[in-house]
Amino acid sequence: MATNTRHDKPTLATVARQAGVSAPTVSKVVNGRDDVAPETRARVLAALEQAGYQSPLQRRSAAEAATVVEVVIDFLDSAYTVEVLNGILRFAAGADVEILVSVTGQAPSSGISPEGRAQRMLDEGRAGMIVVTSAFSEAQLHAFRRRQIPVVVIDPLNPPPADVVSVGATNWAGGKAATEHLLALGHRHIAYIGGIERAECNQARLHGYMAALMAQGVPIEPHYIISGGRFRRDSGVAGFKALLKLEQLPTAIFAGSDSIALGVLSEAGRHGLRIPEDISLIGFDGTSQGQESVPALTSVAQPLEEMGRAALRSLLRQARGEVLDSHRVELATQVIVRGSTAPPAA
Repeated sequence: MATNTRHDKPTLATVARQAGVSAPTVSKVVNGRDDVAPETRARVLAALEQAGYQSPLQRRSAAEAATVVEVVIDFLDSAYTVEVLNGILRFAAGADVEILVSVTGQAPSSGISPEGRAQRMLDEGRAGMIVVTSAFSEAQLHAFRRRQIPVVVIDPLNPPPADVVSVGATNWAGGKAATEHLLALGHRHIAYIGGIERAECNQARLHGYMAALMAQGVPIEPHYIISGGRFRRDSGVAGFKALLKLEQLPTAIFAGSDSIALGVLSEAGRHGLRIPEDISLIGFDGTSQGQESVPALTSVAQPLEEMGRAALRSLLRQARGEVLDSHRVELATQVIVRGSTAPPAA
């Protein structure tokens, strides 16, 4: 009598019998189709996991399959993203890992359900995913976590779930150090132009700015705190225009990113204001764009390439089944003083 021992490879039919559904229904779940009721999908996924089912693509031998990691970004149009990606690629070259870059344009699903995308990654044998985008929500990450696909998030918009590894910089300490630099130069009217208001990194930089002012007994002036909406040049332009409407301009501006600072720099020039003679300016990121501006931008440098390397290193360790010491990696920032900051004018 033929029996299905635990050494037999499970098929769609055996999974279907275990879940109490048809084989076509199991096929729909495996291929990420949306036309399956949620409770049925959950039952099928549990049966697939219990049976240890692998699709044909998953059954390729380890010798045939290269280690492939997917990196998801919003756009490849900022120095921040490019430098993080450089760190990932350089580490990958030494680790014999192939990198597949997906540009979402802040629309990560692209018509594919989160379950379908996660299953496709599993079927194609990818080792995991590095997310350098604000577009992935906890609900979308859940599809990867339930399939035990390693995911590492770099500088997430919101704190990720406790079991998702994230990599970032010491944003609060960096914000405090930026403001302390301006205070040490003698500035007492310091504005903050931030990026996405609810972003965790933006809040940390803002709170570091406020902590530095309070420590020196300098009043926090709410009209000097402006949310740019994005970490881009246009946020700096809009933020500086808002400051121009005030009765008293600040003598210094702390911008929540180098891109925002470069927007401030260009808009100040259009209004005949000199940096740093009229207004001092400090950014956050330490990108090559800031180094090449005129004047060169003083900035809180994040170790962007090291953040990329740390993300890939953590993902590969997870893929090998290693237990990580921490699910949050924070790398130190450093104020790099260049030509855009000076003591306030008399």
